Amino acid sequence: MKIIYVPDPVLKEVAQPVGSIDDSIRQQMKDMLQVMYDAPGIGLAANQVGLLNRVLVMDLSNRKEKEDPAPICMANPEIVWESEEISVLEEGCLSIPGQHGDVQRPAHVKVEYIDENGQKQLLEASGLLSHCVQHEIDHLNGVLFIDYMSKLKRNIMVRKVQKLVKQQEL
Repeated sequence: MKIIYVPDPVLKEVAQPVGSIDDSIRQQMKDMLQVMYDAPGIGLAANQVGLLNRVLVMDLSNRKEKEDPAPICMANPEIVWESEEISVLEEGCLSIPGQHGDVQRPAHVKVEYIDENGQKQLLEASGLLSHCVQHEIDHLNGVLFIDYMSKLKRNIMVRKVQKLVKQQEL
């Protein structure tokens, strides 16, 4: 399992719902967490490793400060409520390495999902967690954070990543 970079078309695909949480989905979540930790990153969606099912993983624990891992594994996440209040944070993406930009999103969201044990869960998120979960759900819908930017900025970022890939620095 490896991270896919822009402009790979799989990143623009819409992922399909997961039927049930079985051992293969649990293994996928485990493998995705490992890829995310190795990168290192705080979130990873299935599209980013070339899979088109609605699975994402996140962990916002501060690994530099030796905080215990706090992984969140989601299947079929769905935003069921979002605030009118807006938040702007700088975002980056493992599929668009070295590139960052301010993204405007709802400040607070509620997300229903199925966890790795097949249990329905509700996550109430604000701040970085809210941005992260929305960013990863966007991936499952074929949307990248650079899609919120001007075409010029987006094209510059994609070209920079393509150049890195050609130089085999990724």
